[in-house]
Parts: sequence; structure tokens; C-alpha cells
Amino acid sequence: MTLSVTIRHSVSDFSLDADFQSPTPGITVLFGRSGAGKSMIISTVAGLIRPAECRIVIDGTLVADTRQHVFMPPERRRIGLVFQDARLFPHMNVAANLRYGLRRSPAGAIGFDDVVGLLDIAGLLDRRPHTLSGGEKSRVAIGRALLSQPRLLAMDEPLAALDVQRRLEILPYLARLKQALRLPILYVTHALDEVARLADTLVLVRAGRVLAYGPLEQMLSRGDLPMAERDDAGAVLAARIVGHDPGRELSELEAAGRRLLVPLMRQAPETAVRVRIPAREVILATEAPKGISVHNIIAGTVRSVVPDPGRRAAMVEVALDGSALLARITPDAVSRLRLVPGAPVLALVKSVAIEVLAD
Repeated sequence: MTLSVTIRHSVSDFSLDADFQSPTPGITVLFGRSGAGKSMIISTVAGLIRPAECRIVIDGTLVADTRQHVFMPPERRRIGLVFQDARLFPHMNVAANLRYGLRRSPAGAIGFDDVVGLLDIAGLLDRRPHTLSGGEKSRVAIGRALLSQPRLLAMDEPLAALDVQRRLEILPYLARLKQALRLPILYVTHALDEVARLADTLVLVRAGRVLAYGPLEQMLSRGDLPMAERDDAGAVLAARIVGHDPGRELSELEAAGRRLLVPLMRQAPETAVRVRIPAREVILATEAPKGISVHNIIAGTVRSVVPDPGRRAAMVEVALDGSALLARITPDAVSRLRLVPGAPVLALVKSVAIEVLAD
């Protein structure tokens, strides 16, 4: 099953040229700066914009094709929309806001009690929106969209108006949606932490163009894409917990065919997680050092070296089994270590530098 989107449209002096496909279910994240065209894509998929040219297919259902003169109206597309502002009805309590999503929806598998439990909002049902925190409003808005029995959940920067603490509270609920409901989700953001925690497929949008798209691990490990230009560039790897060593206060993970040590975790062995390894925290070597505090010495192969003249640096892609790490180092280090594609290399990463994310 796939989500397939092709859009060509111009408004005033802005032109959108978007073309991507992503497997479903899962979370497809549209990532880019404000004004890149992300919201226009999501609004077109939802049927709120009628573009000059488009073809949109959701899991085999054709909802729009200008060449075939097909343009399904928004109410028939069964797309649950969640915006940056929750848009709750102020005169209704939370329970009534949630049930509003059921009014015109077909019978479906997503039940009221299931949504309330999934989003942990049972204690909010009798309250009015003005008494809720920003994070609580977001959860209620998501619940209302889910109860419309959508074939796709479309979320346009739903956490952008929240402070950092509220965003961290909401992210686990969004990850839970992916696991529990197996819905296709189209998600707009320009926050890298949301990308790292949520995305299965990443679509990079810049100035109205889709620059590249693909599985998250592949996209974040490419030194030639805009993500690698950021200060917080880094790779994300799928991992599982192998075991714990309380005496050393360490946990062991397996990721990309390698073992990693991280600070002691609470989750049980075999739990699936994601790990994020910032490029600035990776040291490269051609020989294993002795007498060093670094726990993780990861064998790999240089996949490519991408110059970054603006930083007087280079981004080195280190290939692992089916994935890669990124390391930002100086051109001098590239030269001294003779780092060329195909060369063996060791990536040194402190255990405390590895960020463990919920899958």
C-alpha cells in the first residue's frame, strides 16, 4: 500500500512542484523551512486546494487526477485534519468535541473509548477547551480527527505552537498512534526532533520543490542533502535493546549490525528503539586507540566525502550494514587519514552522545 502524490500549482509568485511516494501505513514527514510549500501539499491532499495539475492516490483510492477530471470533495476523501491551532469548539466540552468527529463519519474500527485511552484524555472529557493546556488541546484535536474514521491522518505542524516541554509530552502519543492504529499519517514539521522520533518516510521540501524522499535512515545519512548542512545533523538508526549491565550503569543495543553501549535504560530487552548519533559527536580513526574513555568503536567503510566549504569542514558518510553514520570533520583530517570511498574506518562515539528515542 502506498501514498502517491503529484502536484503542480502556482499562486502569485510561488510555484509548487511536488512528486513523491511513500509506503503505508506509517508516518510520512514533509520537512522544510517555513514557506517551502509543505502546508500547500497537505491542503491539496486534503482537497482544500484545487491545483492546476495533480494526481493523489491513497492506498489504491484515487482521490484526485486532473487528467481524468477526478477531484473528490474534501468530505469524501476521509482525511482527518489536525492543524497548528487545535480549532476546538469553545462552547462544547471535550467529550462533545470528540463526538463531533463521529457525526458524519462511516462506521469504523476506531472507537471512542479506544481513542480516549490511547491519548490519555479520560480525565478531560467534562472540561471546556479554554481550561486545557496547549498539549491537552492537541491531544483532543487528534482524537477528534481519529474519530472521523480517516483513511489518512494529515497533521500540519500540530506541535509548532507548543513550548519544548509540551512538545516532548505529545511526541510519545504520536508515536503510539503509529503503532496502535496502523494509519497512514502525513505530517508537516520543520523541527528535527519530531522528524527523528516520528518519521518512517522523509520528504525534503525546499522553495516549492521536493528535493528528495525516502526511508528516514537513508535520508538522514546522506551528506549531500540539506539535512547534513544543519548544526544538528546526524544519523538515526533502528535499534533493539540487547541487555543491561546495572553494575556498569550501561545498556547494550544492536543497530545496523553493530553493538552500541549507552547509559542504563529502563526498557526491557528486545524493546525496539531508535538512536540518533549527531555528526559532530563522531570521531574517525584508522586504528583502534588504547586507553580511551569512548565505549563505542564502530567499524565501517567510507561511503562518500562531501565538502562543506562554508564550515571549512567535510561530511563523511560511514557505511554500516544497510545504514550509515555521518561524521563532520576537517578537510585536514580527511587528508591525513586518507579517507576516500571504500576505505575502512572506525567511528568513535561516546555512550552519552547517543540519543535514544522511542520507536
